[in-house]
Amino acid sequence: MATVIKANLKDGAKKAASVVAAPAKSLKTLANNGGELHGPSPNPATNLVIADIALRTATTIARRAVERGVLGASYSPKKAKSILRGRTMGETLLHGALARVALGSVPGAFVVGGALVAKTLYDRSRARQARAEGAAALHEMAEDGAAET
Repeated sequence: MATVIKANLKDGAKKAASVVAAPAKSLKTLANNGGELHGPSPNPATNLVIADIALRTATTIARRAVERGVLGASYSPKKAKSILRGRTMGETLLHGALARVALGSVPGAFVVGGALVAKTLYDRSRARQARAEGAAALHEMAEDGAAET
């Protein structure tokens, strides 16, 4: 019984080893020879569009969840949703542009990161006043978001 199990394990290991070694060569050959790669569509451009849309959707969902989580620590879920809805188009575009600059290059990441660190340190130096200003701004955004509903 033990020898049968041992033989089956060896056979399984050999098959797994051959499968792991093969894909790199076979995929390159398949791609270089114009072979058909598997995907939802036979058109590679369509598959790229599908992947791009799926990634952007997942990123947006994750971003919204993080934003709600950050606001959820201090506000009710309803008010957090109103705050997020109350953002202006300018704020949304500015945040997107800053993210692109930070992701686009190392110097851009240093500039944006440095500015965020400086703003955080500045806010901490005048914490009470910054907390009051921030709460007032979020309250105004919540009112704007509630009015849109």
